Amino acid sequence: MTGPERREQLVAVGRRVFADKGFEAATVEEIASRAKVSKPVVYEHFGGKEGLYAVVVDREIQRLLGGITAALEGGAGARHLLERATLALLDYIDSDSEGFRILVRDSPPGQSTGSFASVLGDVATRVEHLLAVEFKQRGLDPKSAPIHAQMLVGMVALTGQWWLDRRKFKKEEVAAHLVNLAWNGLAGLDRSPTLATTRR
Repeated sequence: MTGPERREQLVAVGRRVFADKGFEAATVEEIASRAKVSKPVVYEHFGGKEGLYAVVVDREIQRLLGGITAALEGGAGARHLLERATLALLDYIDSDSEGFRILVRDSPPGQSTGSFASVLGDVATRVEHLLAVEFKQRGLDPKSAPIHAQMLVGMVALTGQWWLDRRKFKKEEVAAHLVNLAWNGLAGLDRSPTLATTRR
């Protein structure tokens, strides 16, 4: 193999090992063994497990973010954008389940730092601007758009994790239910929400 071909092979093998075992349990020995190379070859290309992991994660982030960004582009209405963004995340989970497992295993959606959390934060920022426009048109306070963007993105991400492990529903069904809850929930928003009960 040429140097670039060997590097790509190691990235593919490393991706499988990280998806199977997670970063902590993965070893250079296993990656080298599965690639049928010696350990020094892995160190030569990536400097160690951390370097290989960084390349794998960066590629997954770019793949996921690229799909969602493309879904949010265009002049479609807010509901269509919500549907397209939801399907983009579910498409990624469906076609790149190994990559998704890598991103969420070491960085679950509830964390504020880490690879997956940073992707979700970026997506929420993009959704926030779309919601602010929609809120203005509906006479709602656009300042609350960031809260709703976080809720929407978190809901889709957590549901996507659940779906990956169970697969009891078709992707389009999951997307339809997510959009139904999000859209109809947004359609019925109170202008000034308050809690029905208060703490004492």
